Amino acid sequence: MATQEIPVEKCSLHVPDLDELCRVLQKGLSNNFKNVSVKTVECPDLTQKPFTLAAKGISGSPRLADVGGVPYLVPLAQRDKVYNFDTVASLVDLPGAFIIGAGAGRLCTINCELMPNIVTTSDCTHGDNKSRAAMICPDDGILMIKQYDLNEFYILGNLLACEGKQGPVIEVKVSKRSGKENFVTNMRETLKAHYGDKPVGLGGTFLIESGKAKLHVMPDYSQVPLNSDADVDSWLKFREADAPLVCLSVLISHDPGLSLRVEHTHCFRQFNEGGHYHYDTTPDEVSYHGYFVPAEYMYRLDRPPT
Repeated sequence: MATQEIPVEKCSLHVPDLDELCRVLQKGLSNNFKNVSVKTVECPDLTQKPFTLAAKGISGSPRLADVGGVPYLVPLAQRDKVYNFDTVASLVDLPGAFIIGAGAGRLCTINCELMPNIVTTSDCTHGDNKSRAAMICPDDGILMIKQYDLNEFYILGNLLACEGKQGPVIEVKVSKRSGKENFVTNMRETLKAHYGDKPVGLGGTFLIESGKAKLHVMPDYSQVPLNSDADVDSWLKFREADAPLVCLSVLISHDPGLSLRVEHTHCFRQFNEGGHYHYDTTPDEVSYHGYFVPAEYMYRLDRPPT
């Protein structure tokens, strides 16, 4: 889709003080995990292992983008919904942005789960694409984790865009889940309960350091209409994955009327595991360690009409 063809909506988000956010998250996460530590730190170099991101940090004019959406995937995929990372960076008023998050890709015409991890190209920056994708081989049903060198994604994307700088971030460490909510939902519901109708958005990366997690991977586009949640669940390929897993995540406390996906997380482990994160399956063993920043704006690109 050409830049001028993509409708853009924008809203400002509430940006609390980082120390305040830490206190709010500390309290909310303690209702769901036995061990919780939330504090403000200087972002480590995220290009290093285990994170292996394309930029050192997640600071510098952070904003979220919700591109396309599930309505373009069901009941049958609209394959003409093609988006360009460089274009998205320009549309969110940050040319050359570092972008991470979760979306849908296409490798050799096959639908796949995309883990965007890319420094986009502009007049002032050279691109660096370290994205990965999880795809199901249609010949044998085997999961493959591939380097994703394309500058395009398809159907949908939930993204954090920033300048890729190191700076103050929220460090979250939790372990031994005692409640029912997954890690991301627990943070989002905590923010929703505390801030009410003030939308607060977070983006960042976290590790599942130990334990196991339930993931799904989309196979190739369905040839029959997906008309219900049951149809979608039958189409998706679910699996249990071992830690360590690197997760790329965005969330917003509530939808301020833009038809948003309020949370979305994809994860990978080098070149042998990956997909869409649902929740951990080993509550007594699991541990999470992540870094997040509050976003200043939410951009809604190409909102589905229904």
